[in-house]
Amino acid sequence: MRLDALFEDLESQFDALQDSDLYGEVADRIRTEVGKITVLDRLRGAVGTDVRVELGTVQPVQGTLSRVGKDCLLLEAERYEEWLIPVTALTSVHRLGPWAEPAVGAVAAKLGLAHLLRGIARDRSPVTLFCTGADSHPVTGTIDRVGADFLEIAEHPLDAPRRRGEVYNVRLVPTAALVAVRRR
Repeated sequence: MRLDALFEDLESQFDALQDSDLYGEVADRIRTEVGKITVLDRLRGAVGTDVRVELGTVQPVQGTLSRVGKDCLLLEAERYEEWLIPVTALTSVHRLGPWAEPAVGAVAAKLGLAHLLRGIARDRSPVTLFCTGADSHPVTGTIDRVGADFLEIAEHPLDAPRRRGEVYNVRLVPTAALVAVRRR
């Protein structure tokens, strides 16, 4: 009888040890997989969600996360506004939820900030640029051209079309200095 109890006790200890080893191994694998998730993966998992984005020098922006490119995100805010935000400009994002989604397809991997800026330039939509810098103020106008690492904006009032008489400056902005582009 005593030996039966001893064997049962040893078997239960062995089962508990196996369970704890399995639990530890699963936990290690989960930590390893979570370590591979990028900011963009987390943002892709929140597409369609209402989020709040903090950008440092610009007031926080709230809206629906509609798209995530290879280096930027597109947010649809109130008053028919779109915000194009480089991932490098993010300081934090709130209300993402627990999901992540890797990039799928060759097209999704190629669509980035420069591509989307070229689309805005092609549309000739008036925009407001927000840039880094201690005394930088929002710049309004129309994006004329987009290079490999810069854009040029013809500055004019938002309520005026891009006409020679309305343009008071053409500004070159390195894309590294770009915090956000707002388009209505």
